[in-house]
Amino acid sequence: MSFATNSGPGSAPPPAAADGGAPGVSDVRERILAAAYDLFSSRGVRGVGVNELISRSGVARASFYRHFASKDDLVLAFLERRDRQWTVDSIISEARRRGSAPEEQLLAIFDVFADWFARDDFEACSFVNILLEMGPGHPLGQASINYLAKVRGHVQQLAGEAGLRDTENFSRSWHILMKGSIVSAAEGDRAAAGRARQLAGWLIAHHRA
Repeated sequence: MSFATNSGPGSAPPPAAADGGAPGVSDVRERILAAAYDLFSSRGVRGVGVNELISRSGVARASFYRHFASKDDLVLAFLERRDRQWTVDSIISEARRRGSAPEEQLLAIFDVFADWFARDDFEACSFVNILLEMGPGHPLGQASINYLAKVRGHVQQLAGEAGLRDTENFSRSWHILMKGSIVSAAEGDRAAAGRARQLAGWLIAHHRA
């Protein structure tokens, strides 16, 4: 299961022919996004400059700005991809695959987290990272808040499928466990997912109809 577009943080896309070798428009945009994914997910926003993004992606400066008018535009595209590849493909879809029933699928979220926390390239949650880095008043912070709400929406849907009551409050409490376990893992507690899973079992029992 992969949590990044390339083999891991720090892996650069293949070099381009000075951007004059006529790669397709989609190829240029993809190289920029692939480089941004690795850099933003591992180091945040402010620690990554446009010059490094251009160098890592191997495109001309004019091509970079033709596809993304500003670094903030690129961060927004990164967040959209992070939602699709991390939230949907790597977390929710994998949890659904591992569990045979909705309650099992909810708990499997923390089994997926346990595998993720054990990775050498564990990079924590980009939505939380960027929210804390930029603040809720910044457009990027607000975008991160919106994507975190989408994570809760996936949890709420699973809770509804499981027949749990008060799925709105359940999803908010569950999300606290998710975010808290990620922060604990970032502190070095690689058993954080198991601890959160135990608490999650109690939360499910409390919300059973």
